[in-house]
Amino acid sequence: MLAADEVYTDASKGDRASAEKLKRAFHTDSYIQAAQIILQKGELQLTTEQRHRMIEDKKKQIINLISKNYVDPKTNLPHPALRIEQALSQVKMPIDPMKPAEEQAKAIVDQLRVILPLKTGNVKLRVRVDAVYAPQVIGVLKSFGNIQKEEWKADGGLEALIEIPIATQRALLDRLASTTKGNVQATPVE
Repeated sequence: MLAADEVYTDASKGDRASAEKLKRAFHTDSYIQAAQIILQKGELQLTTEQRHRMIEDKKKQIINLISKNYVDPKTNLPHPALRIEQALSQVKMPIDPMKPAEEQAKAIVDQLRVILPLKTGNVKLRVRVDAVYAPQVIGVLKSFGNIQKEEWKADGGLEALIEIPIATQRALLDRLASTTKGNVQATPVE
């Protein structure tokens, strides 16, 4: 959606681009085609405040991704977000507000490993629960990872095999325990 059906050389002054300038810059005198070129190849001009806010939001996303997918190899527990943030400030890696967080997180993790021990991977768990809690547990399992096998027992109980990132194992076990009031069996599978 365009705010105006014009192309400006200086929008703040209201200076419209002449047909000559459009032709020279965009090889067309159509403002619609020029607008398409601007949208595809142009750069978004942001105020310093907007850029700073976007960088902070992207930084939080990256920290969250690292916290969800990587653990301390000594304890197999996720690093606290504050520890990751402090390590991130030490490596002084620039954060691009326009690049996806997932793409940047990979490069940042490589730099963070110098300061912070990080391990990633998946773990498989076999989860068994009685019929009373099975409907709630299946929802919890689906929200945490990839259910590889789901077997409903004759008595209504559930046995499932789930693969999750190692960093979310503790959170899943806590959630299962609270959902079932401790009446759950979750064992790692090799």
